[in-house]
Amino acid sequence: MTATITTTCAIAGGGPAGMMLGLLLARAGIDVTVLEKHKDFLRDFRGDTIHPSTLEVMHELGLLDVLLARPHEKMHEAGVEIGGAMLKAADFSHLPTRCKFIAFMPQWHFLDFLAETGRRYPGFHLRMETEVTGLIEAEGGVAGLRAATPDGLLEIRADLVVGADGRGSVVRERAGLAVRDFGAPMDVLWMRLSRRPDDPSDTLFRVVPGHLVITINRGDYWQCAFVIEKGAFDKVKARGLDAFRADIARVLPMAAGRIGEITSWDDVKLLTVKVDRLREWARPGLLCIGDAAHAMSPVGGVGINLAIQDAVAAANILAGPLRERRLTLDDLCAVQRRRMFPTRVTQAVQVLAQRFLIGPTLRAKGDIAPPLPLRLLNRFPLLRRIPGYAVGIGARPEHVREG
Repeated sequence: MTATITTTCAIAGGGPAGMMLGLLLARAGIDVTVLEKHKDFLRDFRGDTIHPSTLEVMHELGLLDVLLARPHEKMHEAGVEIGGAMLKAADFSHLPTRCKFIAFMPQWHFLDFLAETGRRYPGFHLRMETEVTGLIEAEGGVAGLRAATPDGLLEIRADLVVGADGRGSVVRERAGLAVRDFGAPMDVLWMRLSRRPDDPSDTLFRVVPGHLVITINRGDYWQCAFVIEKGAFDKVKARGLDAFRADIARVLPMAAGRIGEITSWDDVKLLTVKVDRLREWARPGLLCIGDAAHAMSPVGGVGINLAIQDAVAAANILAGPLRERRLTLDDLCAVQRRRMFPTRVTQAVQVLAQRFLIGPTLRAKGDIAPPLPLRLLNRFPLLRRIPGYAVGIGARPEHVREG
């Protein structure tokens, strides 16, 4: 049997975009149902950066101090080690924001926090273990979602369906929305290694011929990203786990004594990198935001930031029409018009970085010299404020309107 519920806005996906939009709409007095296919948010190796512009949003909501009471690490400037030389690349300490740093917080803490805050509002409903399987079509538009739950099938009738279900979005696939793919030269392997008291405390970006690795301080362990060529994971596995561990030790010498902690391929998680965006984000009754609208490269770690900004813009534009039951396709297209510029700018920078830095590094066989832009950033501190602003705030930051 199929159960049916009715809501004003049904959001597919309980990631940063979906949870933030659900919270903001509920705060504005709108009945909203967020559907998350997993039973909890406890999944490792998700993007864990909370950028200054997102922290500013939390401040505007009066939630910043409570959020930052949760475990996190701070990064006030970013650098990269190339060929044994440590170069400073971005400075966040001069940003015109309340928080002049990037916070590294396990994403499950952030999502749990948004869920707890959302439940303060009577119109906020979060349904876990509810996997979206299709759309309900009516009168030339989208009128709801179909989902599978442990208790059976569920239909959610809604004035608006929002696809916030990530780069593998079921919503955008079922809606038949055309995707423009920009390609990516890399994939990322995530793993964790223990952190010792005498280890450095800073997040480290290390570049050597053929490899890039990022180590993020998680307190008692390092969250490690090992960048490989696109589609090369099967080749990596074919060489064997010992060879892979030896590669890590060669790129990251401090890990040499603890690579045995990677006991099987189950300890290594593959992130298939995509850079794409929808040509049209909306249909009557439907809107896509976040990675469902524009999958981002890990370059700069800005994917979560863009998703949050999308959610804020969507709430600002759509709350009134939803509350007054006068939502039109033009309202939905207004969200795309608002967010397309920062999406294009960010993806253009990411594609350039992939083409001229990451791709050549992964193909390199000999020594790597730091590129001229990095040398200039390292030499002139004032210049480091530019990438600091681009990464920390980005193009066209959004601000919360009163609910």
